[in-house]
Amino acid sequence: HRIFLRELETYVEYPELVGRCFLDQMEDFQIYEKYCQNKPRSESLWRQFSDSVFFQECQRKLDHKLSLDSYLLKPVQRITKYQLLLKEMLKYSKNCEGAEDLQEALTSILGILKAVNDSMHQIAITGYDGNLNELGKLLMQGSFSVWTDHKKGHTKVKDLARFKPMQRHLFLHEKAVLFCKKREENGEGYEKAPSYSYKHSLNMAAVGITENVKGDAKKFEIWYNAREEVYIIQAPTTEVKATWVNEIRKVLT
Repeated sequence: HRIFLRELETYVEYPELVGRCFLDQMEDFQIYEKYCQNKPRSESLWRQFSDSVFFQECQRKLDHKLSLDSYLLKPVQRITKYQLLLKEMLKYSKNCEGAEDLQEALTSILGILKAVNDSMHQIAITGYDGNLNELGKLLMQGSFSVWTDHKKGHTKVKDLARFKPMQRHLFLHEKAVLFCKKREENGEGYEKAPSYSYKHSLNMAAVGITENVKGDAKKFEIWYNAREEVYIIQAPTTEVKATWVNEIRKVLT
């Protein structure tokens, strides 16, 4: 209200240049990630105290039609709206002076949305002993079918492992990749969101990758400690596979 809105208003006569306004404030937009991470906590606090006299009195004094939880949801809705507005503006600003800035602003906002989405999954990881922040930036997360093949294991275990895939949710950080099992929760709102129970992780310093697995364009291999452990990973689509392979390659190089 004090900064962003005022800056937006200076572009009222030149809407096609509004991309600059977003780019100037992009660093401050990172706050949305923190806000969304805190959303489950604020929701649970609200459920405990929503009927307290204090909140009712505040609502009455401010003459608010809606209760506080409706306003707490606004920023989450707002960050998703910005990208729609920017896309719409780009459509009508193809050859304008500010088109490049609009495109860059859209790309940056989509990046923030991805970070928000990824971090909402990350805070749902349970059973990890260490500090997730020490693993570096979270780059990707997603669900896959995983087959394992360990050299050390009993031959029977190896044979079984080849046929039956496990469903695993992978979190790729700069320093490690985490394998988790997704658990759907019962409840409402954020309580209904899935949680991920931590199974094991691989240090990226000892990871190798084979980009193509014979017989399936959606599969790739992650191997550990000179192929002592091999994980065949099947992505839901070839596009998802390509994105992950690229991202892993970037980390390894």
